[in-house]
Amino acid sequence: MMQVEQTIQVTLKERLKEIFGYSQFRGDQEAIIHNILAGKNTFVIMPTGAGKSLCYQLPAIVCEGTAIVISPLIALMKNQVDQLNAFGINAQFLNSTLSKAEMTKVKKDTLNGTLKLLYIAPESLTKEENLDFLKKANISFVAIDEAHCISEWGHDFRPEYRKIRGIVDNIGNLPVIALTATATPKVQQDIQRNLQMEDADIYKTSFNRKNLYYEIKPKVDAKKALIKYIKNNKGKSGIVYCLSRKTVEDIAEVLNVNDIKALPYHAGLDSGTRMANQDAFLNEEADVIVATIAFGMGIDKPDVRFVIHYDAPKSLEGYYQETGRAGRDGLEGNCIMFYSYDDIVKLEKFNKDKPVTERDNAKHLLTEMVSYANLGTCRRRQLLGYFGEYVDKDCGFCDNCLKATPKFKIQEEVVLALRTVLLTDQRFDVNHLADVLTATDNQYITSYEHNKLDVYGQGKDFCETPDGWCSIIRQLTILGYIDKDVDNYGVLRVSEKGLKYIEDPYPVTLHKDHTYDQQVADGKDDDDKDVAPTAGGVAYDEELLGLLKALRKKVAKEKNLPPYVIFQDPSLEEMATTYPSTREEMAQINGVGMGKVQKFGKPFIDLIAKYVADNDIETAKDVVVKSTVNKSKVKIFIIQQIDRKVDLDEIAEAKDLSMEDLVEEIEHICYSGTRLNLDYYINQIMDDDRQDEIYDYFMAAETDNIAVAMREFGGDDFTEQELRLMRIKFLSEVAN
Repeated sequence: MMQVEQTIQVTLKERLKEIFGYSQFRGDQEAIIHNILAGKNTFVIMPTGAGKSLCYQLPAIVCEGTAIVISPLIALMKNQVDQLNAFGINAQFLNSTLSKAEMTKVKKDTLNGTLKLLYIAPESLTKEENLDFLKKANISFVAIDEAHCISEWGHDFRPEYRKIRGIVDNIGNLPVIALTATATPKVQQDIQRNLQMEDADIYKTSFNRKNLYYEIKPKVDAKKALIKYIKNNKGKSGIVYCLSRKTVEDIAEVLNVNDIKALPYHAGLDSGTRMANQDAFLNEEADVIVATIAFGMGIDKPDVRFVIHYDAPKSLEGYYQETGRAGRDGLEGNCIMFYSYDDIVKLEKFNKDKPVTERDNAKHLLTEMVSYANLGTCRRRQLLGYFGEYVDKDCGFCDNCLKATPKFKIQEEVVLALRTVLLTDQRFDVNHLADVLTATDNQYITSYEHNKLDVYGQGKDFCETPDGWCSIIRQLTILGYIDKDVDNYGVLRVSEKGLKYIEDPYPVTLHKDHTYDQQVADGKDDDDKDVAPTAGGVAYDEELLGLLKALRKKVAKEKNLPPYVIFQDPSLEEMATTYPSTREEMAQINGVGMGKVQKFGKPFIDLIAKYVADNDIETAKDVVVKSTVNKSKVKIFIIQQIDRKVDLDEIAEAKDLSMEDLVEEIEHICYSGTRLNLDYYINQIMDDDRQDEIYDYFMAAETDNIAVAMREFGGDDFTEQELRLMRIKFLSEVAN
């Protein structure tokens, strides 16, 4: 027996070197392979880039017969099959893209035993003719890749995956290896139960990718920031993820007209174009791929240097997996997300038509995403904690570590939070606990009689709103004082560390949350200190920005207008970055345009020109974002239709835009200095008194930020669309 094991050991090492070119196995790879070869069910949880594929590819090569690899995406199958074929291994896929002759050849190779790996989608497995042929084949084992697709709590749930166990049983009594790069303890449990693999040997590697840098930037002038970042990393490979196909096309086009070689990738493209674009990226014929989440699963490109999320992802699992495509070679990998709560609101709208359970699950996942973005604690600790991996110190290599939000120490409040978890029988989520602490009554508080607990309302003096306590409780969870209940999603329990803390408390250091929307609104944080528009340090000339703000204040006073009407902070920051010294250059600044240049531009241009000359500054023209021609055509169409007083609903329908997208386009036109008269439409939907009330608000307000306006009008039933349309009217009349 010992001799057989030694022979297998030698064979594996030889094949590893001969086929894959590696001298040594990494981490648990060797143990996992031996487990499969022993015919045991195996569950592998390993981060992207840690070598999951090898765990089933090598045993498939050394075993007799064919291994079935169940995989969710055609792109993933093609990429892995191409790689194995290049190594001289007979691997094929079976899916709808094959011709009848190609399918016949795949089946023939499988039945005669020359095919080592057969990649197949779960949908194809359910077809009767495929099942019949697989029953006749000599199948060595079944590998289920991207196994998180099985779980309704996973980020990429596929109902077909939940049928896999029954199908495998139908084929024969086969060992199964399930693999995933992203699984919380809850998802792990769900995968094992569904696959009936409770007895499986589990191999779990740390989720910590030490070479990845995580940063979140407020989503303001995101296109400009994106172009500038990519140009600063010229020649490096990167992925830009967007939520919608429309945004993918838009961003890819913007990058190309700004001299960045970028290609789009989404499910709406025909399969030939998708494959061609993927191959161009892998072969370094394009620097950047702009994609929806349809791209990247299993893509083995080791030198992706940055992964940028232009829109907030739907879940932390998805975010972790997508960022995991950066730096797979262990070298530089930068993970940047542009964040705005507006993206979360859009995602919530997408979820509203889903079945109740699915909608609730999606809401929980989005809440975790919001928490990750807003908390000021170490990003890495948050991510690892989410996947059930406790870390006892900050990483020192994320935006929150390198540029920390303000800190504060608490002790009595920690005890109060932990006691609240215990007194509510450790059966509730963070929101319920925060409501108890702040005496925020709801039906659950009274039905469980938690309003009679001695902790009820005791946290109000420290945090008036539940949000503050939610942040504290989440941070205490990251720090290990509170645990998540694996069986009941969202439910919190006091950990062993937390129980000891109650007996012997001490000061605990926590961080204030980020306030991204507030930063975008007025460039200040809660302590009214100047903050950068990004987390990575200011890009603008701070001295010039100060002079521009002073001039704006002076001009606004002379014209008896709010300062933001002249130019908004992001526009001034861009001026202090690019130093526009002509009318044409000034008109290229976001939120300006030639209309505003003619009305307000001269003193600002004169100030910048003098400052540049006095300080001998070499200006950078390359950060001016060029617009795409199609965008210009759409804007011209909208302006013409508004001039003709065409109903906005008709304009939106003509260009296949939602009303929200149309209003956004009109805002861009307005902020560029074009005067638009929307009275004909606004008068249909609002009476004069309502219009006057909003108009007067914007005249007196310090900012035109809609989120601030919504809070101001909270009790008066104004819709966001009404406020946005009135802001356009106001700015057109006083600023353009």
